[in-house]
Amino acid sequence: MRDKIPFDPHIIKYEVNSVKLIKVPYIDQSVKYPTGCESVSSVMLLRYLGYNLSVDEFIEKYLDCRDMEVRNGILYGPDPNVSFCGSPYREESFGCYAPVIQGALERAAGEKYRFINETGTSIEDLLTNYIDKNMPVVFWACINMQKEIPGPEWKLLDTGELFSWVSNEHCMLLVGYDEKNYYFNDPYDNNGVIGYPRELTEKRHAAQYQMAVGCVPLAN
Repeated sequence: MRDKIPFDPHIIKYEVNSVKLIKVPYIDQSVKYPTGCESVSSVMLLRYLGYNLSVDEFIEKYLDCRDMEVRNGILYGPDPNVSFCGSPYREESFGCYAPVIQGALERAAGEKYRFINETGTSIEDLLTNYIDKNMPVVFWACINMQKEIPGPEWKLLDTGELFSWVSNEHCMLLVGYDEKNYYFNDPYDNNGVIGYPRELTEKRHAAQYQMAVGCVPLAN
């Protein structure tokens, strides 16, 4: 028979509730950037990396944006893998996908860092490859982890191909985790640093194609 290990509530509490959390400067999107979650999350990452850059500078200098158009009653718009659909300053705009943010971050950061499109990478791998190395991750899921909504649809401006947007799309900065939650700097509605349940987050992340952008420093 094994010897009984004395119960130590401090050890138990530490093991259950320990949190890996990266402290990153927080920016709220709600006042000026109603659809600017991707840009605000990117600037939070850049601020963490030491860049003194505003959200306005990021949008105006580095983010590719293209307006939606209505032609003969039919909605046309850009491919969100190529350009931001509309303007981050406008409520009626949509957003953009990982390749657009990857390119904008590369242009903003210069040659000090490499940004990697991690779309399709599991969250566990993101934790191992980035969070455990004290590097936040730009991460797509849904607003307040609400369920995704299919649509609307539009024709792509360059090809005429029909594209279907997944509504409730949202972008945050993944900054930590514990046994129950993933933690984010969530720019929506001044949410601040917030934990969302793991299983729910994984579902909403999958609904947005498991999009993420990671960052690695380049050797001098």
